[in-house]
Amino acid sequence: MSNVLVIESSARQQGSVSRQLTEQFIARWRAAHPADSIEIRDLAVEQVPHLDANLLGGWMTPAEQQSEAERAALALSNQLSDELLAADVLVLAAPMYNFAIPSTLKAWLDHVLRAGVTFHYTENGPEGLLKGKRAFVLTARGGIYAGGSLDQQEPYLRQALGFIGINDVSFIHAEGLNMGGDVSEKGLAEAQEKLAQVA
Repeated sequence: MSNVLVIESSARQQGSVSRQLTEQFIARWRAAHPADSIEIRDLAVEQVPHLDANLLGGWMTPAEQQSEAERAALALSNQLSDELLAADVLVLAAPMYNFAIPSTLKAWLDHVLRAGVTFHYTENGPEGLLKGKRAFVLTARGGIYAGGSLDQQEPYLRQALGFIGINDVSFIHAEGLNMGGDVSEKGLAEAQEKLAQVA
């Protein structure tokens, strides 16, 4: 049995293609892996604070010297990190906002990319501690960006996940969604087809 952690980051609850892809992924995964546990964290519903002085203080200040705000920030970061550590499979749903990932997803990453927890420093440089996990990234994009210079989602997420040791990453891009007609239909259909193959 595997633990699957799903991270939703679309600001929209209705009409979101990334959420639609997530629903389809979960349904197919459950059909293929009925014994697996699936946990969903919705960053639009339970917002994660952006990196601030309280979180930095919680990480760097000895426990007996932490303020109440620093302890609260550290407790949330620990909770998010523990969820990721417990997962065997990570699913990130990431619509493209202004050529990149939603700021809510970046905030989540800032909480879980933690020295001594998900990576550590060695004499040869940083080393990820989450080796052996798989990740699937479901994106929704108004235009067509895959493989081009304007795609700042895939390179960034590959680097961030690889930094903590997750190198087995599959991207499923639904592209051209705002281009109308056959283009948007084709983009969604291709994403759904690939999703069916990997899930």
